[in-house]
Order: sequence, then C-alpha cells, then structure tokens
Amino acid sequence: MLVTYLEASRDLCETDSILFGAALAVCRIIGAKLPMAGRATQQGSAIPAWRKRIEDRIAKARALIGRLTSFRSGNIRPRVVRTVRMAFAGTNISLSQPDITQKLTERIDDLKQKIAAWGKRIRRFSERSRRFNQNRLFQSDQKRLYKSLERPEVCGAGPGPDQADTVAFWRGLWSEPVNHSEGPWMEVVANQSTSVTPMDPVTITPEDVAEAVRRAPELEKSGARRTASLLAEGVRSVSRCARPTVSRGSRSEVAPEPLHYWDHSLGS
Repeated sequence: MLVTYLEASRDLCETDSILFGAALAVCRIIGAKLPMAGRATQQGSAIPAWRKRIEDRIAKARALIGRLTSFRSGNIRPRVVRTVRMAFAGTNISLSQPDITQKLTERIDDLKQKIAAWGKRIRRFSERSRRFNQNRLFQSDQKRLYKSLERPEVCGAGPGPDQADTVAFWRGLWSEPVNHSEGPWMEVVANQSTSVTPMDPVTITPEDVAEAVRRAPELEKSGARRTASLLAEGVRSVSRCARPTVSRGSRSEVAPEPLHYWDHSLGS
C-alpha cells in the first residue's frame, strides 16, 4: 500500500508526508510512545529541579496548614476531616481526644517551621547560584557583568538635578557651622575629667641617667647588652619616681607611664 502512495506523489513534500504518516501508523500499531507535538522545539523550564521540588513541598504544607486551621476553627466537612486524619497518620492521636486542639496547634507550628527552613534553603541555594554565575561571567565577559549589575530604576536617564540647587545644597551642608549633639557621652566624660589634675611633664636629664648608672653595682662587669638593659631599667625607675599620682574621687590612681625608646647602640 505504501508503494501505491509513493508512486502517486508528485514532489518531495508529498513523499515526506507519506513517509511520516506511515511511520506514525506503525508506531501506533506496535504501541510505541511518541513525543508530544512541539516538544522538540520547546525550551526547558528555567526553574531548577531542586527548587521545583522544594516549592511543591511548601505548597503542600501551606495547603495542609489551611485544612488544619479550618478544622481547628470547627469545620468538620468530610474532606477536611479526611485530610486531618492523613496528617496524623502513623501516630496515636485521635480526633476525638480532649487535647486535639493543642495537637493541631503543635502540628501547624511544626509545618510553619518546615516552610521557613525550606524558604531559607531556597534563598541560600539561589544566592550561591547567583554568585557562581557572576564569578563565571566575570571571568568570561566583565563588561556584560557590570551591565547586568546596573539598576535602571536607580540609574535612570531622566533629567538631572539643577546645578544651582546642588551647589546650594552642598554649600549649606559644609559651609555653615552646626552644633552636633549626637554624642552626649562625650560631654559626660569631659565633665568627669574636669577634676583630674593634669600630669606634670617628665624630663629626664643626664644627671638622672648618671644616678641610675651609679646605682647599678654590676654595670662594669656586664657587656654591652646587659648595660643597655640596666640603663633602660634605671630610666624607667627614674620616670616612675617622677610620675605624680592623680586623685579621682575616693581613690588615687597613677597617671599613665610615658613610653621611652632606648637606643642600644649607646651602650657599645
């Protein structure tokens, strides 16, 4: 029968249609599954499979929360009761027990926590995927990446502000003196420090150094390194003796010790 149709075909289009019809008839006879029309050119979904699965779980959990809330409010329709029984399947919870309201509340809270956890998982995976795609795009085409980061609603092409208004704004912001009061704690600290007597300046004279050296008995027997350390210790003792005490309130405090840097090359 196919030969008769092929001999009667007048061009290549008719031959192609005849062969396609014959192949389709054979597939139907033998029970072979055929792809749906247009599936070859249909693009896949942009949503990843893992996200689709999690979103389906969230949708089912929200629907179950709605049924449980409806049953807790007094809705005892057969469909609602059947859904509630399925929600507590595998447990020893009966719908006729006295604390069923508490069990329903616990089940609803558990489902809400699961929905929140699934939502965080989607946001975490989406952020990770976004960063991965941006890093890969940065390595291949930086210009395209920077263009994708622009936000048209912020970087619009509308008219800019008047230049005179801009100059007046910045001039009024920076040229006029302003008494800032954002830090009241600074005033409190300044008022508390008014009773503190300033420390007298500490001056170390060559006589002080000579006195410190004279008090070191083993200075002549030591080497250059030991001499330098002893001199530094003597200078610290002199400055400690010259440092006044500061009285604050009921207790006396010692003013901070100034830092001294000693050149070890002087001892050599």
